[in-house]
This record gives sequence, C-alpha cells and structure tokens, in this order.
Amino acid sequence: MSPHTLSSASAPQPSSGVQIPNQATLVNPVVSQRADPSVYRHTDGYYYLTDSVPAYDLIELRRARTLQGLSSATPVVVHRVAGSGPQSGWIWAPDIRFYDGTWYIYYSASPSTNRFDHRLYSISNTSANPLTGSWTHNGQLMTDWESFTIDATSFTSNGRRYLVWAQKDPAIPGNSNIYIARLTSPTKITGRQVRLSAPTYAWESTGQTVNEAPAVQQRNGKIFLTYSASATDSTYKMGLLSASASADILNPAAWRKSAQPVFQTSAQNRVYGPGSNSFTVSDDGKDVVNVYNARSYPDPTPDPLRDPNRSIRMQKVNWKPDGTPDFGVPAATGPTLE
Repeated sequence: MSPHTLSSASAPQPSSGVQIPNQATLVNPVVSQRADPSVYRHTDGYYYLTDSVPAYDLIELRRARTLQGLSSATPVVVHRVAGSGPQSGWIWAPDIRFYDGTWYIYYSASPSTNRFDHRLYSISNTSANPLTGSWTHNGQLMTDWESFTIDATSFTSNGRRYLVWAQKDPAIPGNSNIYIARLTSPTKITGRQVRLSAPTYAWESTGQTVNEAPAVQQRNGKIFLTYSASATDSTYKMGLLSASASADILNPAAWRKSAQPVFQTSAQNRVYGPGSNSFTVSDDGKDVVNVYNARSYPDPTPDPLRDPNRSIRMQKVNWKPDGTPDFGVPAATGPTLE
C-alpha cells in the first residue's frame, strides 16, 4: 500500500550519492513519492519499473538502461481506474513480469464504494516494448475465496510457475497472510492455495496485524521470500521465509520463518519503515539489489495512507556464510560505505 496526499512540511531531504554493487553512483531515493516498487530487468537490457502512485488512480511504467536512469525516466500511464464497478476505487502494488513473449502486470484494485476491498487483476501486452502497444484487461485472478487480496507476484521454480500474494482469511484474525499457489497460466491458479505465513510475532503486529508484499529471490538452491509486516509507518519492516528449491514448496512445512525482522527502521540513518520490496540485479549483473520503499521521517501525516512521501530506494544485498541474505541496515541518504 502507498501514501496519498502531499505534505510539503514533511518532504524528504535532498539526497546524494551512495555506492551500488557495480561501483556506479546511485542517488537515493531513486524515485520520490512512489511506493511498492517492482523492478524487472529484461533481456533487452532495460530495467522496467512500476509502482504505486500517490493518488492510487493509475498504473505507470518507466524504463532505463541503468538503475539510476529510472530516476529521470519518463513514466507512461498504462492503466487507469474505472469510472464505476469493482475497479473504480484504489489501485495498489502493480508488479511487472514477462512470460512466453508477453508482459503482465499484476495489481490490486477496489471499488469506490469500499476502497479497502481489493481483489487481484492483471493486464497484458505483447509488444516488445511494453511502454508502447496496447494492454489487454484479463479480469480478476480468482483465489479460493473472496476477501481483501493484494500484492501478487509470480516466479518460476523447477519449471513450475507460482503465484504468491497477501490475503485476509475471514476465519482467522489479522489483516492479511502470505499465500502461494501453482499457476496453469500467468492469469489462472490451479489447485488449492496454501498459507505460508500469518503474523505470529509481536513485530508483525505493531499498529496492524499484517503479512503482505511478498518478493522472491532464488540463489544456491534456496528460495528466499521476503514479506512486510506491521503498519506502513516507522514500524513497517521485512521478514523472511526460506525453503529448499528441491522441496515441495506448496507444503508449509518446507518453509522456515525467521523469528526476527531482517530489514527495519534505522533512526540513525533517517530511514523509516522500509518494506514492500522487490529484487533486481546491479547494472553489471553481478549482485542482487533490494528495491524498497521508505520515508525519511518517522511520523506520516495525517496517516500512512494519506502521506505520499515514501520513496523508492535501492541497495546491495550481501550474503552470510550460510548462504542466507544479509539485508543490513537501510542506507542513509548520502554517501555510505559498502
């Protein structure tokens, strides 16, 4: 989810360069007043970025040859809210993927009569450059039941395609949990959905009882799934699930959940509420980059949804001796050491 209206008194401070893995200078924040970033590096050499806009009323897409280039790339609107009906309210968390010669953007939308009653949808485009051509509306992506459903992304493991997302289970407390299911196509689930994580630790339930915004990174025979927890203010933080790529990842027992958050607020560095992330690679392709949203101050005004000043930030992911990701501390706005 993302913020809403501008509060000039709370605007982020000017930023300067930090070093990304390929030693290029990256200016954080890369994009201001955007949230829920999804970055996809395609075989054409471009990075594609989509995200939540402050008014929640459209989906935009931009591309650049470098990560830094996304900051000055001109966004193109590829979808707008409908005038009425189930997609006439708020659009959240678009996620861009490319499968079998077609671009897909998953997103969540709600009706104007209840802006917090989201469902999953997708659009697709067969143009080589998705900033051109036309986008087809594929309708609702159906899950096992009708309830608040957001933050879908997909990935492929061992030749099988999966969808992961956040959804409220009406039978249990909490705003949302993390689910997984097989896909028979990019827009159709097969079999039953499986709950991988629900908020069980105190740090997942500060302000809101939430597990949301899953993102997947695969490395050295492991699948790492990050998610975000608690309210979208300074208490927002990232957790981690991990599984062997050779395991039955539709079995919840195959996944290990970290007892502690793996990425959270750094008051010292003035980075508050990091989360809603995605993963990409550095310009030279050698390192994993964590792309996330955060604010430069702790108290959104008048509340997290109506304060637009989350921004998109990026930094390198390091790796621990046991092969698990080390997200470190959110890098301060300004020069930092690798």
